Amino acid sequence: MSQLTLDTRLIHVGEPKILGAVTLPIFQSVTYLFEDANDYDAVRYARLNNTPNHEALAIKLANLESAEAAVVTASGMAAISTVLLGLLNQGDHILLQDGIYGGTWALVVNEFPRFGIEYDFVDPNSPNEWQEKLKPNTRMLYMETVSNPLMEVADLESASAFARDNGLISVVDNTFASPVNCRPVELGFDLVVHSATKYLNGHSDVVAGAIMGSQVLLDALMPRLNLYGGTLDTHACFLLQRGIKTLSLRVERQNHNATRLASALSEHPKVKRVLYPGLISHPRHALARRILHGFGGMLSFEVENAEVAARVCSRLQLGVDAPSLGGVETLVTRPTTTSHKPLSQEARERLGIRDGLIRVSVGIEDADDLIDDFVRALQ
Repeated sequence: MSQLTLDTRLIHVGEPKILGAVTLPIFQSVTYLFEDANDYDAVRYARLNNTPNHEALAIKLANLESAEAAVVTASGMAAISTVLLGLLNQGDHILLQDGIYGGTWALVVNEFPRFGIEYDFVDPNSPNEWQEKLKPNTRMLYMETVSNPLMEVADLESASAFARDNGLISVVDNTFASPVNCRPVELGFDLVVHSATKYLNGHSDVVAGAIMGSQVLLDALMPRLNLYGGTLDTHACFLLQRGIKTLSLRVERQNHNATRLASALSEHPKVKRVLYPGLISHPRHALARRILHGFGGMLSFEVENAEVAARVCSRLQLGVDAPSLGGVETLVTRPTTTSHKPLSQEARERLGIRDGLIRVSVGIEDADDLIDDFVRALQ
């Protein structure tokens, strides 16, 4: 089905008609009749991520990212930790984008020293810095398509070429963009990770993760995922598979709404700055236009201080003050109190994640209603 458009593949790929059912049933069984298997991980057993629900979902996920293979995990962090801990060994070194998601940052900074894994953070748009920090033991380059919460756009084309030229595994977190707005495998990346809790599911009712990419790397990761125990429940598989079918419709609306809201906020006198790749004022706007098919539903804006930010969030009527993102409803959060709280005050200040920063996950509501809601809250 590769010749079909993404909109059509979202509906039809990975949808076996088992016993004639148009919608894939939930296979609640944990265990299955034993069949000869080449190795333990091929034994049909729910913890080994190989029920019919897992397998159908993997086919769909791989297809969305133009990847050879995919696996679904119990959360986005399960996907990230499986890739990082599953492919890096004691004595290895990794280059990571500076300003990454707080959970990934905490995993690297707090846990990697325990395993003897070295790391350096780098500017996602500075190949010269990547080269300067490259070591003989460097094994991986890790990026985010659009960063959380500063909406930095990484130079994925240069990053994948750098990784390839230096024999590194290239990994990118594509959660914020979704496969609708960017497909990094098509730009040369080896592996793509998602918090499927967000845009892929899209309804704020499932926690899940996904890894897509090279068949060889997924084959290496699968036994480790099974040992780490990051298995997604089959009912969650069912909900995620259902949610993915409307991904394109939702993201297109969120792209539109976020562009409208970002533009309105950028003209408001009480807003100090707006971070959104779709604005001409964004420092990587030209890059975003080149590598993204849409500018996304995520934006951040900054007000005077923490007190004002808290007051704005509490006074919104449509925007819900709650962590997470990618759902059909608009969500707001202050990164210094949620996603990036693990970072020190000094580290947040260095990155530009200040107390007055508000991150917005724009939903599919009417754009005019959303703009009115934020303008009222800012008064």
